[in-house]
Amino acid sequence: MKKLENKTAILTGAASGMGKAIALVFAQEGANVIVADLKQNEIDEVVQMISAAGGKATGVVCDVANEAEVNALIAAAVKIYNSVDVLVNNAGVMDDFVPVDKVSNDLWNRVMSVNVNGPFYACRLAIPIMLKQGSGVIINISSVGGLYGTRAGVSYTASKHAIVGLTKNIGFTYSQKGIRCNAIAPGGVNTNIGKNMKPDQFGYERCTSGAGSMPRMGEADEIARTALFLACADSSFLNGTVVTADGGWTAY
Repeated sequence: MKKLENKTAILTGAASGMGKAIALVFAQEGANVIVADLKQNEIDEVVQMISAAGGKATGVVCDVANEAEVNALIAAAVKIYNSVDVLVNNAGVMDDFVPVDKVSNDLWNRVMSVNVNGPFYACRLAIPIMLKQGSGVIINISSVGGLYGTRAGVSYTASKHAIVGLTKNIGFTYSQKGIRCNAIAPGGVNTNIGKNMKPDQFGYERCTSGAGSMPRMGEADEIARTALFLACADSSFLNGTVVTADGGWTAY
């Protein structure tokens, strides 16, 4: 039997990068995957890839910063597949390495709305469904920037620290209700998150001053396999914790 056979998994930011890799791996392991992202054409491409490989997937356009759209996303999963077994809060944005003295309200609010509010909205809706089911798994994508101070600018760093707190609180609070909540803290991973980035020079120099100690960049599929472990029964005793997936970078 496949590890996620007949489980319904909602993935945000699932049209590219780590989210896409997680969607493909989850589908291979038998999950009914809800592919959520901003652009319909990119969503359709992932859904078609899953379908061509014999998997099951449904695409939903969703801006996680918009509470109404997150409501619609969770409702769609329940309507189509009658459950929410796994929620992966992967959607996220960077902050151009901007230090605190240069951060605008617009930048701060944008990063927080996607990286913190989005997962909060989704968790708040998914938990009652999981409580009714008596089981469920939530995986939040944090970052080594959520564990240390200068892997990004202040907005991204603060947002990913918040995700760690959200994860730990949910994990312990519902630990006796059949619900687990863990986070992954990736190091540098080859994705498109920084493709339109215009880094602040001072912030970038400070944040990359220790990058030479990074053993290597990771690949999206490596994070996807970590997410699969956390999503299935193999990790049944892991709850309220953060799995650091960085190739040993932060061990230095």
